[in-house]
Amino acid sequence: MRDVLYLEAREQAEILLKPQRIEVLRQLAEPRTCTEVAARLDQTPQRVYYHVKQLVAAGLVEQVSARKVRGISEGIYQAVARSYWLSPRLVGRLGDRRIRDELSLGYLLDLVEEVQADIAGLDRSKPELPSIGVSGEIRVPAERRQEFLRDLQSTLQDLFTRYGGAEGDAFKLAVACYPKGDDRE
Repeated sequence: MRDVLYLEAREQAEILLKPQRIEVLRQLAEPRTCTEVAARLDQTPQRVYYHVKQLVAAGLVEQVSARKVRGISEGIYQAVARSYWLSPRLVGRLGDRRIRDELSLGYLLDLVEEVQADIAGLDRSKPELPSIGVSGEIRVPAERRQEFLRDLQSTLQDLFTRYGGAEGDAFKLAVACYPKGDDRE
């Protein structure tokens, strides 16, 4: 399994960016059958199988083995990477303008919710919880937005490459970039 799969194909991103498929993909961090994933997600095996086949076709999941169950061959699947990185060039090409904006903001809201849940679940009785929070405002002229996105992508990709190994303490990194609303007094 690779640490990071960089997605540049629109079709791959569109298949990935469905909440149910993301949940299936999370379950496939370890090799599992569709029946096992279905039980974990309280779904039918048929529904999970449909999503797994879409993920396999997109190259995001692979069948790693098979086993016979009552004379029927059952596939065992696993995600091809631990994390997925979307090319900034894809963001402007997914769906129509209104849907793209809703998806982006919806994803951002989901991300914030996930970060809140992760932090709330930390064991605060531990003597040390290494963490960092950084916030700032960046002003980017419209003609330099693509350059800014490339720089941000390059910086993050460098961090993922340098520290993306399987050993050591696991940290979650969430980056959010959104337009700042009007200044309120």
